[in-house]
Amino acid sequence: MWKSHPKALPYLFLSEMWERFGYYLMIGIFTLYLKDVEAGYAMTEKEASDLYGTFIALVFLTPFIGGLIADRYFGYKKSIIIGGIMMGAGYMMMGIHDIRMLYVAMTLVIIGNGFFKPNISTLLGNFYNDEQYKDKKDEGYNIFYMGINVGAFICNFFGAAFKILFGWKYAFMAAGVGMFIGVVVFLLGTKHYGDKTEKKGVQPGDMPFYKIVLFILLPSVVFGIIGWLLKGVQSDANPDCAIFGSDSTDAFIFACLPVIFFYGSLYFKAKTEDKRPIGALLAIFGVVILFWAVFKLNGSALNNWGDKYTDRELTGTAQQIGSKLILVDTLTYKKDSVALYDEAFRIQKEDGKVVKTVDYPLYFRNVHQEKLPEEGSKVFTWSANLSQSINPGWVIILTPLVVAFFTYLRSRRKEPSTPTKIAFGLLISALSVLVMVAAVHIGNNGSEKVSVWWLVANYGVITIGELFLSPMGLSVVSKLSPKNITSLMMGGWFLSTSIGNKMSGVLASLWDTYDNKANFFWVNFVLLMFATLLMFALLKQLNKVMKEKGIN
Repeated sequence: MWKSHPKALPYLFLSEMWERFGYYLMIGIFTLYLKDVEAGYAMTEKEASDLYGTFIALVFLTPFIGGLIADRYFGYKKSIIIGGIMMGAGYMMMGIHDIRMLYVAMTLVIIGNGFFKPNISTLLGNFYNDEQYKDKKDEGYNIFYMGINVGAFICNFFGAAFKILFGWKYAFMAAGVGMFIGVVVFLLGTKHYGDKTEKKGVQPGDMPFYKIVLFILLPSVVFGIIGWLLKGVQSDANPDCAIFGSDSTDAFIFACLPVIFFYGSLYFKAKTEDKRPIGALLAIFGVVILFWAVFKLNGSALNNWGDKYTDRELTGTAQQIGSKLILVDTLTYKKDSVALYDEAFRIQKEDGKVVKTVDYPLYFRNVHQEKLPEEGSKVFTWSANLSQSINPGWVIILTPLVVAFFTYLRSRRKEPSTPTKIAFGLLISALSVLVMVAAVHIGNNGSEKVSVWWLVANYGVITIGELFLSPMGLSVVSKLSPKNITSLMMGGWFLSTSIGNKMSGVLASLWDTYDNKANFFWVNFVLLMFATLLMFALLKQLNKVMKEKGIN
């Protein structure tokens, strides 16, 4: 597999694998930790989803500035190392149970990812710009993408084991150690990078950095503050008067406006030969926002589905294996209604007054009556965060098949263009949502638990869509971007991911407002079908631009 690719690929593959090990370990336990009434922060589903959405949105917003700094000043190697160290420190600090420390840790991860994520993807693309590797670029990004998902698959087993054995703190520390291993692996590959990690410097016509600070970053901060302070119309559904559902969402959306304006200005100020490629990329960025809005529900709504609505009970051999691997939670069934109510709705009091009611249903609340255990008996369940390994597991299985499929089509000169792959990726992703609609009906709208195979099937279908879209997105940015702003345009791809991530948090925070949970998934289906139709409408023009550039 490696022989026909650049020698740097294995090091970038392993470095990204360990970086994603840390990130997805943290993401897999993040909302579960926030909602834990014993050792976490006892947040409601809405509170946890809102914070999760804001966090992952900002994680993918900072690559905009991180890519720009790498392009002009730091170069890719220094940026990747700085970012990795910051993220590793942030993961470790998350386990310190203090809300202020949690926000500091999140800030380190947000800034660190800005330096790491766009630049390692851009560095990979630099090797495939050489003539001997040019026709292998899509395949190279697919292999790289598999590395991401190897890390994402194995991390949740470590997260479950460390959480069960030692508690949340040590699970977060394991994420930090994974990140630091990724930095070390990256450094070991230095001799294979050559001049590919060098900065491109400020090019003629580039906006000076002080102008970016004055006209983009500073306005983003100001707009974010305005968004936080602005209030909409108060109602029962919107008691806080937030315009878009919460103050953090308002602040994020307003803060994005100057950045979106900046990317629009790149098109209008571009050289004639660069105008159409930049326009094509901006169109793709806009469409894939809706894909990320639905896909990133894996860490919120679908994580919640795996926790509360999926039958996780283990018996016999499965329970013995799970116990030996330290992946099993032990629950004791209490039939007493008072105990159930106390655990389900933990009430926090100050001076005898109720200040917060936390909706935290027990595992047994939607177990069918016939399947309830005897009073006081123990039930063994696999750890809820393990459902986060289903998607990357599918990626590992399906990536070789997808690569082989497109290699076969290429050999027969029938390989679709990169934009066409993205369009079909959106369509397949939309179909995956129908699996969850069926799961809701099988579970009588959440009143009974359903088999984990529904999650497996949902992730299986959306993973095919993901493999058609996500690595292809990285590839098309590398193909179409003007050379002097490649990392900046990679930051634009992650900006679209960021906006989609925030939309995902908003969608997940609405979960409890849907009496019929199937309607929640129908909304997701409509969003993805809209994106699919839009992409197919743009396809003719996008393919024309690709042909003009002499690429597929």
